[in-house]
Amino acid sequence: MKKFIFILALFSAAIGASAQIATENSNALDNISLGVTAGVSSPLDFNDALPFNTNFGLKLQKDFSPKFGLQLEGLAILNDNHFGDIKTFVKGTNVGANGAFNLSNIFCGYKGSPRPFEVSAIAGLGWFHAMSTSVNNLTAKTGLDFSFNLGKKRAHSLVLTPAVYWDLTGNYPSHKVQFNNNHAQLALNVSYVYHFKTSNGTHHFKTYDIGAMNDEINRLRGALDECEKMQPKVIEKVVEVKTSANNDVVSVKSGQNSWVVMFATNSWELTKESQFVLNQIGNDTIVDVSATASPDGREDYNQKLSERRARVVADYLESRGIKINSCVGKGESAETGRSAIVKTLQ
Repeated sequence: MKKFIFILALFSAAIGASAQIATENSNALDNISLGVTAGVSSPLDFNDALPFNTNFGLKLQKDFSPKFGLQLEGLAILNDNHFGDIKTFVKGTNVGANGAFNLSNIFCGYKGSPRPFEVSAIAGLGWFHAMSTSVNNLTAKTGLDFSFNLGKKRAHSLVLTPAVYWDLTGNYPSHKVQFNNNHAQLALNVSYVYHFKTSNGTHHFKTYDIGAMNDEINRLRGALDECEKMQPKVIEKVVEVKTSANNDVVSVKSGQNSWVVMFATNSWELTKESQFVLNQIGNDTIVDVSATASPDGREDYNQKLSERRARVVADYLESRGIKINSCVGKGESAETGRSAIVKTLQ
C-alpha cells in the first residue's frame, strides 16, 4: 500500500511543476471522454494462466488538465479463473476510480493538441463483487494507457492498456490490506474512446503562453515609461510659448503664419492653453491643418491618433468661423511628435 501511495505522490509532484503554459477549462463538462473496452486477464502468479478471464465494460474520463485526469471504469468479468466456482454468466464486476497521469505531457509538455501517440500511467482503487456469493473486496489498478489519437482533430482514440488488478483484501490470514501476486490479475484491454467537443470549439484543451504574455506586458510598460519621460520637441523657431500648470509645453506659435499645438501622450484633447493660441488666428482666415504622433506604439494606431488630433483642431477652428482648406493626419513623426500644425494661407 505504501508503494501505491508513493507512486501517486510522485506523479502529483510532477503535475504541480507547471511552467509558463496555462490551459482553458472553463466548463465543467469540457474535456470528457467515453470509451468502450474489452480484454482478457490471467492470474499474476502464472500457476494456472489458462483459461483467460475475459471482460468488457465502459470507462468515463474527465481531464482536469493536459497532465491529469480522473477515470471511472466498470468491468464485467465473464470467466472465473481464480475467482471461485461461480455459476452465473457474469462471474463478477469491478468498479474503480483511477487517476490518469499523461506522461507524454508531463515530461514533454503540451503543445495545444494531443500527439498521435501518448502514454499515460493509471493508478487507483476499486471494488470487486463476485456474483451469487457474498464476496466483496477492495481492489487496486496499476497500468499504462498507450493511446493512438486519430483524426485531424484527435477526437477518437484507440487505447491499449496492460494493467494489474490487485485484490487488496482477498482472504489474507493477516487480514491486512496488501499487494499480493497470488491474488492479482494481469490484464490486457483494448478500448475505443471518443473525446466530446468542448466549449472552446475543439475536443481538447487550448493553451496560452503566460510567459510570452508577461514579456509583452513588460515590454509595453517599458515603452510607456519611456513615453512619459519624453520632453516635447520645439518645432522651428519659437516666438511664443504656452505652458501648463506642471510646466510642460502644450502649444507654441512659430512665425507669422504658423501655429503649433502640442498634445499629451496618447491624447487628442485640446487644452485651454492650446485653445488660447488657436484663438489668435483671425476669423477671416483659410488654414491647412496637419497633425502627427510620436513613433512609439503601433503604426496603425499612431495614424488614427494623428487623424483625430488634426480633426479636433479643425473642428475647433471651424466653430470660430475659420475655413479649413485641408485636414490631414500624417501618422508617426520623430521630428514633430505629438503635435498639430496650423498654417494660414491668407
